[in-house]
This record gives sequence, C-alpha cells and structure tokens, in this order.
Amino acid sequence: MRDLDDTDMEILRALADDARRSFADIGEQVGLSGPAVSDRVKRLQEVGVVRGFTVDVDRSQLREGTPVLVRLELDAGMADAVKADLREAEAVEHLFTAADGDLTFHARVPDTAVHRWLASVTDTALVRDVSVELLSNVDWSPSVGGTEFALECAECGNTVTSEGVSARVGDSVYNFCCTSCEGRFRNRYERLEEGA
Repeated sequence: MRDLDDTDMEILRALADDARRSFADIGEQVGLSGPAVSDRVKRLQEVGVVRGFTVDVDRSQLREGTPVLVRLELDAGMADAVKADLREAEAVEHLFTAADGDLTFHARVPDTAVHRWLASVTDTALVRDVSVELLSNVDWSPSVGGTEFALECAECGNTVTSEGVSARVGDSVYNFCCTSCEGRFRNRYERLEEGA
C-alpha cells in the first residue's frame, strides 16, 4: 500500500470542507479529472481512511435543549454498555472514549436536569461520577490539516508503512504492515470460514 500523497490530502481537505462537492469540481482544484478523483476517493474508502459521507446538522436549529459537556467516570469494563446507550440517545451529538475507559460526550439535553435525563438513557449504577459543564457555544471543525495518517495492521496492530499491503479478504479490504501478517490473517479467516 502506498502512502497518501499531497493530492490525496488535498482531496480529503476538499471533502471535509464540503462533502457534497462534485468530483469534477474537486478535480479542477487538485488538477485531476473527475473520474480520477472518484477512483482516489474509492481507494481511500477501501483502505478505511474515508468511512462515509455525513451531514453536519446544527441540532440547536432543530430542537431546544441545554448544550452540555458531560464526563462520566466509569467502573472498569463498563464503557461499552454505557456507550451503546448513549449512542442511542437522540440528545447526544459527539461521544468520546478516553484511554482510561471514561466517556465524555456533548449533548443537547431536553432540560437542565442532566442527572435525571442521564438516568433515563442509561444505567447510572455503572457510573462512578458525573461532571457537567454548561456550554455557551459549540463549534465542530473536523480537519485533515496537520494530520499524519497511520493505518493500523489488521493482524498485529502495528502502523502500516509504505512497505505494507492492502488486500481484499472476503468482502472487505484490510491493511497489513507486512505479507507475513497478511498470511496469518488469511489463514485464520479461511479456518473460520471452513468452520462456519
């Protein structure tokens, strides 16, 4: 797999600014044809750099509520259960998992009783402590500038460098740091397929 080049980065910046721009328009900006941009975007999707195209909705325009930033200190191993509940809560806009397993999220809760709202969306017995900050404004500015992309090997978790490989296994494309990792991954996949 080759590293991302300057053109890839420029395409990503253009998509981050406006994901609805046509490939022909982006092509004019980066000096490629529309189909060439389409091919690059497809490759970026296959290797997992681009996961999808979304709409950035300003929820404050759609519904009222109090904007808050909430940090939940959790007992070990409880993050997945609480995270699943929060993903389902309409009020939650952004959800972050810290390395220690604690969760931080931005939400627009229906009223100022955040603790009551939280109890209605998840099992608060799993939560050790809650801290809430009222927000006066929220700006979300995703950017690809200044970012080094580091794809992770699907087998060992190491960083995939320019010597790495991308390979289709089953219906998905995976990235590997070396052909040995690719071989181990394929062998395990084939054994699982035989056993299914």
